[in-house]
Amino acid sequence: MMASSTEQSLLELTDKETREKVSHWDRRADPMAPLTDKQTESVLEIRAAAEVALLPAELPIEDICSLTSRSLRSAFTATLPESTEEVLLQGFQTLELENHRIQTAQQFFSWFSKLQVQMDQDEASKYRCVTRDALQGYQEQCDAILSDVNAALERLQSLQKQYLFVSTKTGTLHEACEQLLKEQSELVDLAESIQEKLSYFNALENINSKLNSPTLSVNSEGFIPMLSKLDECVEYVLSHPHFKDYPVYLTKFKQCLSKAMLLIKSHTVSTLQNLTAQLSKRDLLGAPNADNAFTLYYVKFRAAAPKVQRLIEQVEQRSDKIPEYQQLLDEIHQCYLEQREVLLSPCINATITDLTSQNNKDHCALVRSGCAFMVHVCQDEHQLYSEFFSKPSSKLDELLEKLCVSLYDVLRPLIIHVVHLETLSELCSILKNEMLEDHVQNNEVQLTAFDAVVKQMLEDVQERLVYRTHIYIQTDISGYKPAPGDLAYPDKLQMMEVSKLKIMFMDDRRTVSPADLHGMWYPTVRRTLVCLSKLYRCIDRAVFQGLSQEALSACIQSLLTASDLIQKNKTQTDGQLFLIKHLLIMREQIAPFHADFTIKEISLDLKKTRDAAFKIFNPKAVPKFFRLNSHNAILEFLLESTPEIREHYIDSKKDVDRHLKSSCEQFIQQQTHMFVGNLEEFLTKVGALKTMAVQGGPTYNFSQQPWAQPAKINDIVMATYRILKNKLPITLQSMSLYLANKDTEFILFKPVRNNIHQVFQRLHALLQEEYSGEDLQIIACPSMEQINLLLSVK
Repeated sequence: MMASSTEQSLLELTDKETREKVSHWDRRADPMAPLTDKQTESVLEIRAAAEVALLPAELPIEDICSLTSRSLRSAFTATLPESTEEVLLQGFQTLELENHRIQTAQQFFSWFSKLQVQMDQDEASKYRCVTRDALQGYQEQCDAILSDVNAALERLQSLQKQYLFVSTKTGTLHEACEQLLKEQSELVDLAESIQEKLSYFNALENINSKLNSPTLSVNSEGFIPMLSKLDECVEYVLSHPHFKDYPVYLTKFKQCLSKAMLLIKSHTVSTLQNLTAQLSKRDLLGAPNADNAFTLYYVKFRAAAPKVQRLIEQVEQRSDKIPEYQQLLDEIHQCYLEQREVLLSPCINATITDLTSQNNKDHCALVRSGCAFMVHVCQDEHQLYSEFFSKPSSKLDELLEKLCVSLYDVLRPLIIHVVHLETLSELCSILKNEMLEDHVQNNEVQLTAFDAVVKQMLEDVQERLVYRTHIYIQTDISGYKPAPGDLAYPDKLQMMEVSKLKIMFMDDRRTVSPADLHGMWYPTVRRTLVCLSKLYRCIDRAVFQGLSQEALSACIQSLLTASDLIQKNKTQTDGQLFLIKHLLIMREQIAPFHADFTIKEISLDLKKTRDAAFKIFNPKAVPKFFRLNSHNAILEFLLESTPEIREHYIDSKKDVDRHLKSSCEQFIQQQTHMFVGNLEEFLTKVGALKTMAVQGGPTYNFSQQPWAQPAKINDIVMATYRILKNKLPITLQSMSLYLANKDTEFILFKPVRNNIHQVFQRLHALLQEEYSGEDLQIIACPSMEQINLLLSVK
């Protein structure tokens, strides 16, 4: 109902809009459907005809035009009559309006709506009939198709029922077959599993029969496969202890394994023993010499190795898994090493005896040849061992160490009776450098046993060397009694100076300094340095430090004694320079022995001193005896150092440094006193009086004092100047003769020159302060330029 009302409203609204639009179709201003001139004429003609023939005069022209236009759209197809009246009459008849009058617009719109509906029905009727006929034909065809489809469905349903029946039967048969195949496969697997398990147990009879066969040989092709099968059986039985007859079968398999290993052991041992017996018998018949015997021992064993190496390899492969094989391998090792010892021990002892007889007076040659011989023995034994075995054994090194001990037993009694330091140091060098560093380090594996014996031998030699060094220090250094020629200074140096001049004259290309000729060194210095040079590479550093301290202390005491004797026989300057010269030599020559000792860090502003210290404590590491450098760095460091610095280095050089500094200070003090001693006494006296005056004592006029009058001072100054002029060249010549180094001479004389300068500067200051110009003329003190010129070292 609601839908019908809506549709009715829409229809009314549409009619209303239509009427409004139609009412304005020919309005004068902006017509919605303006007519052309021809159309207007036609309308006028129709109107005129209508007025005359049918229509009343009240009908508006708009209604007539609309009616005429609508009538023209009729569906009739008759041929138009000739007259307009007939056309209109037929049209109204067709529309059944010949008896109706349209007087108002409402009547026209109602008529027009009715006319429109009638026209739509008339127009759709012909299509409706055609469509109805076509649909009826389609319906008949669909009925026929539907009938065919129903028949096909009935047949398909029958086929489906038959298919389901056959499919069900086939699936059941397929499942039954699959189940049968599965059961068959399970039974086959079960049978194979049972057969596999039984194969290990069934193999027992076959293995046992082979092992008990009298024709079985360990070298036959089937022995190793049988051994592998036996190992598999034993391993399988051991991994299944829950089997019913586990203990019985394990025992039987173990018995078979014991038989197999017994066969291997018997064959290997008999091969080695027979080989040893053959070689021993041949050796008893007489080998040409030891070298041929050794060669024969190695060649024969190496030739026999392939006979047993294949079996030994099988034992080694199984030794990590089965304990019985490891035990068998140990027994084979033991047998092999016993046979080697039987052959080698007599031959090695004989060789060592021959070497001892050949080198009974040359211990170094004996040690070198004996050790070289044992090196070859160890290397050859390791190579021969590798021909038989692939796995190492500690028993081999035990045997080789035992053989090497035979050499040690022969050499040790000889070593402990050596008294010469040269021989002992050379023995240390042979054992340490040639044997341990050259041979052992390049072949540690093969020379492990030799390494242990050589180290023990080296310890014995070092112990003997230390002992003999103590005795040497006591007898040859501390107990040295100098001969007159040892104390003939400066005569010896003067003779060497003459020789040097002759050499230079003969060959100007050669320059020889007497201080650089070690033959002119004091004997204890030479002996000490020779001793330390031999000990340096032979003993441990801690032991060397103790010995070097002892040797240097003894040497210093001998130098002090010799210096005192020279001072008594010659002059104090000769004794002091002799001591300084040899202490410098010692200090410089022992520096390489302590190359790894460094001075501690210090915080003093003495850059020059610190640089000199590092020059001293960082020389080249390789000691080279009789290597001489300039002494200036050492001397400068010692003369300029302070007690705070000296406390920072304490080792075996401290005594040398302490005595060197002390001797230099004594020389400087003695030389200063010799040159300006009178002036120092005068200035000291003046200074004491001035100090007393400052403290409240009496004030003196020095020019009026008898001991300080200008004439007295002139005598003192002139005497000092004559001493400088006469004795200074002698001192410089002595320094050049003893030290033979311009830099060293300059450094040693520099403090003396500075002291002289200071004394004259103090004197000049006193004279300017206390004496008049006339007094200064009387005193006639040399100027500082004159003093500098006099003190200049050329």
